[in-house]
Amino acid sequence: MDDPEGFLDLDSKSTFWKKNSKAVPGRPSPKKEAPKNRPKNSSYPTSFQDFQESVSDAWDIGDDEFCIGLPDVKISKKVAQSAALSVINSHRAQGAEVRNSLSRDAVSSNDESGGVVVKSSGTGRSATGEVSAASSVARAPLTLTQSLPLNAVDGHTASSAERKVEALQRLACQKEIPSSPVNAPVNCVPSTLSLSKQYPGRPQQMRTTSMRSKLQLLSREGADSEGIKLDRFAPLLESTLLNLEDLRQLSWSGIPVKVRAVTWRLLSGYLPANLERRPQVLERKRQEYWGLVKQYYDVELDEIYMDTYRQIHIDIPRMSPLIALFQQKTVQEMFERILFIWSIRHPASGYVQGINDLVTPFYVVFLQEVISSDCDLETCDVMTLTKEQRDIIEADSFWCLSKFLDGIQDNYIFAQLGIQQKVNQLKELVQRIDSPLHRHLHQHGVDYLQFSFRWMNNLLTRELPLHCTIRLWDTYLAESDGFASFQLYVCAAFLLHWRKELLLEKDFQGLMLMLQNLPTSNWTDSDIGMLVAEAYRLKFTFSGAPNHLISGDR
Repeated sequence: MDDPEGFLDLDSKSTFWKKNSKAVPGRPSPKKEAPKNRPKNSSYPTSFQDFQESVSDAWDIGDDEFCIGLPDVKISKKVAQSAALSVINSHRAQGAEVRNSLSRDAVSSNDESGGVVVKSSGTGRSATGEVSAASSVARAPLTLTQSLPLNAVDGHTASSAERKVEALQRLACQKEIPSSPVNAPVNCVPSTLSLSKQYPGRPQQMRTTSMRSKLQLLSREGADSEGIKLDRFAPLLESTLLNLEDLRQLSWSGIPVKVRAVTWRLLSGYLPANLERRPQVLERKRQEYWGLVKQYYDVELDEIYMDTYRQIHIDIPRMSPLIALFQQKTVQEMFERILFIWSIRHPASGYVQGINDLVTPFYVVFLQEVISSDCDLETCDVMTLTKEQRDIIEADSFWCLSKFLDGIQDNYIFAQLGIQQKVNQLKELVQRIDSPLHRHLHQHGVDYLQFSFRWMNNLLTRELPLHCTIRLWDTYLAESDGFASFQLYVCAAFLLHWRKELLLEKDFQGLMLMLQNLPTSNWTDSDIGMLVAEAYRLKFTFSGAPNHLISGDR
């Protein structure tokens, strides 16, 4: 296997993967490790361990295991002290800014109320905005503007390997472990101070001035556009025998909220095109799901399934920590059952980290179908729904997830060969489209696997706000030949969208911080529309011409 980038030179790279020697149900285990000291450009087949060691940050860097397996990394004292000083200064500046802002608000409100100051008991805060010292300073990771220079350590120029190690140490400093699930009632709206937390590798939550959640999935194009689209969908969905090709063409540019749930069921193949058969199919499939739950989940688990269950149980609380809906115990139990039954039914892959994020869009779309339009999805208490409604949401989410993943299951089998292939295709495509950007990433030691693995594995759910992910999936589900090939061009368009910002970064650290924390929190449906349009242009241009634009400098 050709290795022009030195991908197989494992000794020169540090691994940030958790070493898990336990056997995972449904996956073959390698009998022996590949030789460590094989030459570059070797054609020796790589094992899953080799693949793991070639990746710097495939999973979310907010995971607790991020820093496990670093005994050989020598931490520079200068770097540690500099990073700590920058964090302290950042906290101090942010604390001062928060106190000044609260003071100004307090003075303004005091003037309006005639100078009356009322103390609130038990909250650690007065009506004038005084905050206790313990809560006045919010934790904040280093930003790109606070990154430290890597070209000089103790007055000497550091080697390329040392710079990478120090940069990755700083990346480790960016890690912020999400707090435990909030014990406050789900109806409560989080304070503005709690919203200031940032989670590297996750899209930041966006609040409007009225504090309404962006999980309110009403179209950003306005009510008029939504109404026009709805008028086009209604007769098609009510036809006795649905024309799926017409539905795909209509759905490609976005689906109205009111009919999104039924349209997703149809596009995923869960519902039949025949209108008369739909009620019977829904009833039968939902009963079948709960039969699987009773057979495999509501019993004492076999030993072979325990590792799978434990991993799911660990991953679920980490899911979407910024959204209160997914921290509810009932919701987490529903996700746990969905993922466990899916892994039992797909032993070739079993459960893989990242699949939990792929349940989220289906769950939110089907939840919105049964709640009132004025309810805030982010703080909706699912226990207010009837048991029948919760059972329908869970069963439909399971079946649509199963249909959705059928086209990309090779992404999750042993060694995740599908993702490896797509990452290599992305690398070749970007080189052909934008050679300067490709050279810039290569010259600074950035491997495509280090940032695009997560894009492929999680289908950009970690890079985009949830409402944008749902809009993107309208197009994915509408792709007639399956979205697996189209997603390659979406990822290419997504990378090229940040071309200018990436070319301004002059070191490995800045590039990795940028690629792992892309500023998409303000994105709307219009941005996704532009993204998929550019992806379609790239696919139309390059899909049928694999070789004619390949340049000589790679």
